[in-house]
Amino acid sequence: MQQMRGTQKSVFDQQYRVVAVQSDRLLVRGILSGEVLTIINDDPDTPLTQEDYPLGKLIVLTDPSIATLN
Repeated sequence: MQQMRGTQKSVFDQQYRVVAVQSDRLLVRGILSGEVLTIINDDPDTPLTQEDYPLGKLIVLTDPSIATLN
């Protein structure tokens, strides 16, 4: 088994491909890692749609702790 050297990668360090979408959750798979993440939508007034997140679409996650404030 090969181990990663250097710093450990964050979920924000790669692109993800949309593999499933429901109104309350989005499933994405990491392009490099193959890791599957479930992103929960906590706003029922703004459901996730396949029009916004078509299967196969590439997305990048943004770290909210370092986002600039307006």
